[in-house]
Amino acid sequence: MAKLGYNTGYWGKGPPAGVVEAVKEADKLGFHSLWTAEAYGSDALTPLAWWGAQTTQIQLGTGIMQMAGRTPAATAMSAMTLDHLSNGRMILGLGASGPQVVEGWYGQPYPKPLARTREYIDIVRNIVRREAPLEHHGEFYDLPLQGGAGLGKPLKSTIHPFRKEIPIYLAAEGPKNVALSAEIADGWLPLFYSPKDDAHYRRCLDEGFAKSGNPKKRDSFEVVASLFVVPGEDAEKCADMIRPFVALYAGGMGAKGANFHFEVFARMGWEGVATQVQELYLQGKKQEAAALIPLEMVEDVALVGPLDKIKDELPKWKETTVTTFLVGGPAAFLQMYADLLA
Repeated sequence: MAKLGYNTGYWGKGPPAGVVEAVKEADKLGFHSLWTAEAYGSDALTPLAWWGAQTTQIQLGTGIMQMAGRTPAATAMSAMTLDHLSNGRMILGLGASGPQVVEGWYGQPYPKPLARTREYIDIVRNIVRREAPLEHHGEFYDLPLQGGAGLGKPLKSTIHPFRKEIPIYLAAEGPKNVALSAEIADGWLPLFYSPKDDAHYRRCLDEGFAKSGNPKKRDSFEVVASLFVVPGEDAEKCADMIRPFVALYAGGMGAKGANFHFEVFARMGWEGVATQVQELYLQGKKQEAAALIPLEMVEDVALVGPLDKIKDELPKWKETTVTTFLVGGPAAFLQMYADLLA
């Protein structure tokens, strides 16, 4: 049976309205996990600790912490700290983000994100396990730093971990990155999952499982995917709630030719539409871009319309490799989601 998670989403000018009530309700209803996001505004960790402190059982996930924003040691410190404070409820969701944010916001180089991710996660795991002083000399990270003042030395965390293995989930969209998540992480965080691409993603995951060296890894591996649910009598009007979000990611995120979200929709068969949306979005015509998104494109990644229609479409989602569906919205909606999906 698929589990449910609550996604607080990105902030606008401030925290999402009603989020505290929704977080408490998700915890009360037995939702599996709570997730916070970051882009280039609010961070993922502070709200997770603040809101998580008002819960008792729900797992606490970063969805996602951008690796360029923190050294591996800083990430490991935060994960161990929150894992202690939450009595072992931390899930460390990590992602490479994209070149515009990594280089434009964090001032870090973006090339070779897969190799960089592999090193990053290896360092984090070694710090959390605390089996030996930290020493890593790779292509991207040099610990202790060779050069500088020449005074660096291998160190161990001053705190013992609450758990020696904190679950790490990797955000990924491209085939190689999805395979990497299955190889080196404990879970995968897709953004726009579609049942029509389930076979493709299963192949990518199987490739990673084969490389992991753990024949039973797929049995415990988690796939935590956002599922947008907008009930209402008019499916087109419900889709209008999703269209701006799809247009933003398909056309407005990243640079032309370097937008991983665009490529996801292209693989679904929407390359022509996504190209038009991207052209309009890059001209600043956001409303026109959103209006181009057909209902069928929204329905590939969301459940919209009358409840009977949503119930009819649910089985194809439940047959996918997704283990946890992330939903959002006000507290009043959460019981409905639980009745529909759990």
